[in-house]
Amino acid sequence: MKRFSALLAVCCACLALCAEVGRWQTKDYALSVQYNKTVQPGDAVFARVILKPRVKETRLLTGTSTATMRLFPADSAQKPLGTTAMYLINKSADGAPAKNDVLLAGIPLSSYCKPGDYQLTVTFSAFGKPKYEFTVPVTVTAKEFVSETIPLDTRNTGIKTDTSATRMTQINRLNEILYARTADSVFCDGAFVPPNPATRRTSFFADRRVFTYTGGGSSTSLHYGIDYGVPTGSEVRACAAGKVMLAESRTSTGWSICIEHLPGLYSLYYHMDELKVTAGQMVEQGELIGLSGATGLATGPHLHWEIRLNAEAVSPDFFVGDFTFADTQESKKYR
Repeated sequence: MKRFSALLAVCCACLALCAEVGRWQTKDYALSVQYNKTVQPGDAVFARVILKPRVKETRLLTGTSTATMRLFPADSAQKPLGTTAMYLINKSADGAPAKNDVLLAGIPLSSYCKPGDYQLTVTFSAFGKPKYEFTVPVTVTAKEFVSETIPLDTRNTGIKTDTSATRMTQINRLNEILYARTADSVFCDGAFVPPNPATRRTSFFADRRVFTYTGGGSSTSLHYGIDYGVPTGSEVRACAAGKVMLAESRTSTGWSICIEHLPGLYSLYYHMDELKVTAGQMVEQGELIGLSGATGLATGPHLHWEIRLNAEAVSPDFFVGDFTFADTQESKKYR
């Protein structure tokens, strides 16, 4: 395996994110990598690798390009925070060879991730050629999270403390979906949009919560999404194109929807009053999928919007930016 040092270019703005650009080339191909160098706990580190053949006879480069990402503390001898396989996002619909190979993947950061210096290592094989590896720096900056105590009434206490077989089955079924990662599930490439135009938030991502129960007792919890304070019946729309993986009533989250957008990347919508889609259905960005409500464990009408990457809850706000770097000048140059 060979290593090389990518030449990092100046940051180029892309909505809420900032793309670091690295370039390198061999006699056979040119490589461009874009990634978000500066992140906060609860965000994700995404990288987009573009491989462009340089040989005139492109048929000589017919192998499949593959890559794996790993995120380490600055001392790379330590255990990685995350490892993930990259996937091709520009496969031709008719099976014909694409002009370039474009790979993408993201590694989620826990909201408890410590600020500091990290390293993103990408090991790749371009067009079936020998493996190469490069490492680029990542900085995690500090972020403060809200702490709150939520008193539950009798109904919600019952839901929160429910350990029935029905609820456990629902939890396991959703986890099976969230842990699944299918390389061909590439349904979008670009920024997400919020599921509702409301700006009033009643809870935030990664709030540190304490639930107090009627009759005494309490439990701690982490809020995995954003709560929008909207009245029952408010429209809920898909944040991006994808496949509906779950659309059903659940004990704790009420009427719920889960949509797959990219391999290992899902959006969830909870406590709804009415669903407009069914499992297995394909949806477009902005398509109406249901109406908000107060079903399940809810202290009032609201919409809970959540994003999971490789089963880890990540900040939905991160994905409203161009997290795939699809609209950068670097990406447009290779189209």
